[in-house]
Amino acid sequence: MFDIEEELKKLPGKPGVYIMRDSKDTIIYVGKAIRLNNRVRQYFQSSRNHTPKIISMVEHIDHFEYIITDSELEALVLECNLIKEHRPKYNTMLKDDKTYPYIRVTVNEAYPRVLFSRQLKKDKAKYFGPYTSVNAVKDIMELLRKIYKIRTCNRNLPKDIGKERPCLYYHMGQCDAPCQGSITQEEYRKNIDQVIEFLNGNYTPVVDRLEKKMQEASANLEFERAAELRDLMGSVKVIANKQKITNTDQVDRDIIAFARNKDEAVVQTFFIRAGKLIGRDHYHLTGVEGETDGQVMSSFLKQFYAGTPYLPKEIYLGAQPEEEELIAEWLSARKGQKVHLKVPQKGEKERLVELAKKNAQLIMDQDMDKLKREEARTTGALKELAQLLGLPLIDRVESYDISNTAGFQSVGSMVVYEKGKPKRADYRKFRIKTVTGPDDYASLHEVLTRRFTHGQRERKERMEKNLNAEWGSFTKYPDLILMDGGKGQVGVALQVLEELHLNIPVCGMVKDDNHRTRGLYYDQQELPIDKSSELFRLITRIQDETHRFAIEYHRSLRQKNQVHSILDDIKGIGPARRRALMKYFQSLEAIQQAEVEEIMKVPAMNRQSAEEVYHFFRQNDRKN
Repeated sequence: MFDIEEELKKLPGKPGVYIMRDSKDTIIYVGKAIRLNNRVRQYFQSSRNHTPKIISMVEHIDHFEYIITDSELEALVLECNLIKEHRPKYNTMLKDDKTYPYIRVTVNEAYPRVLFSRQLKKDKAKYFGPYTSVNAVKDIMELLRKIYKIRTCNRNLPKDIGKERPCLYYHMGQCDAPCQGSITQEEYRKNIDQVIEFLNGNYTPVVDRLEKKMQEASANLEFERAAELRDLMGSVKVIANKQKITNTDQVDRDIIAFARNKDEAVVQTFFIRAGKLIGRDHYHLTGVEGETDGQVMSSFLKQFYAGTPYLPKEIYLGAQPEEEELIAEWLSARKGQKVHLKVPQKGEKERLVELAKKNAQLIMDQDMDKLKREEARTTGALKELAQLLGLPLIDRVESYDISNTAGFQSVGSMVVYEKGKPKRADYRKFRIKTVTGPDDYASLHEVLTRRFTHGQRERKERMEKNLNAEWGSFTKYPDLILMDGGKGQVGVALQVLEELHLNIPVCGMVKDDNHRTRGLYYDQQELPIDKSSELFRLITRIQDETHRFAIEYHRSLRQKNQVHSILDDIKGIGPARRRALMKYFQSLEAIQQAEVEEIMKVPAMNRQSAEEVYHFFRQNDRKN
């Protein structure tokens, strides 16, 4: 038994990382401290002015552990790694786990290549980036290949020159085929030098060169070639326009600012390399409620730069981070040279930070609008449904449907929605076992009985074993059962619940003559729904999803069996008569439509067997 009070007394006065765990041994918070005994004890002091988040966290702490380090810097590094690995519930968390691409020029090779890379390795190659768009990198690489005809193959040159035929890029005019010795190493190197100049942002020579070639092609009446060069020149100008100059000091720097609302924050970053804005991106943080701006900024810096391979020389911030000196020391150690954290107060740099903040606020506002719309179509629609039915709360909904072809291979579907969204992990399929022929009511009775009997059995087993883990799809009962149909289907569901002594509301989704949602059948009356409401749209989505899931399962079973295997379910029809029927009528549909006298014309069929076939396909279908 873990005694928190006793364990607090054992904490050392040394730097380290502390790990809070709940009763299920799940890590719910990771922190670091200069002195572990002082920091951890603060959480359990009622006199402390804790935020609501910390109060909630402490209530869930079952036990804790700690790791001693030699310094606070080591503790910070360990804290970053543990947060990234375990993503604790009560830490301020960076939602996005993005990696950025680079362009890698293998200048250490005799015939260098221009490659796409996700990692910044310590090799002899030159790296350009990071870029915030994979598509932008691919566009640039394709453009460079067309202009400078750089190889992309893995051949060992010059060792393998002449050993194999040139690749497709050579025939497309996008490679000078150094593998065939078609270009000297010196000429190829000149092209690579121009590629590097291009990637460093010097586009003027490229544009001038393309324009000159375009005019020459036009003068020689090579209009297709001129048009191709014109398009290439346009592509270069597009890339050049994106590389907007923001500074003239040629320094690499990141600009970081954020906007926040309740428990969420959006962080906007601008990436400036060699004085040019090469891209921007935004990130979402959760768990920021109750945190100061400095704490939010500190959490972002630690998580973001723990996962990015490139560090700029300067980082301009919209808020002074907590532990600024320690974070700067950590970043400098990672980069191998001094990294400066600054909060500019005036001038162009302050305006850049303000621009980043405005962008973050814009994204936050858009996210809030999107969230409101999402809430309206999900939980908001469920509130409408609960109000219409007079129920206190609806969170989990289960919907059921039956699919078959004239009773053949009947299947049932169970679709689950939680908080207005499909929970596909809890969907279940049922292959009807006890019903012969097209009897939807009997099939529904079987499906619901199996579902809730299974749930009752699992609940009993879990209670006997005293299991506290979250219940699964069968042990967790719905707040409402939706049946694909009206009075008849609802009656079947209520009958099953009564037999199993369960009290769960049941509602039918009634369709019109065009098979579209018309209203709800509940408590022995049909309730109309406003067709412009979010509730109507949610019910329609659930009904369509239930129908789709059942049909797809039924179709998959049909594909696994021969189409005519439905005849096996008819009394008196064996393999010989089945083959004879299919040979005579050619299709199942023709058999379904045939009269008794027509069926009797089939060899090996007598009146009794013909009548069995006739009546099998004409059993009365249950209507919705």
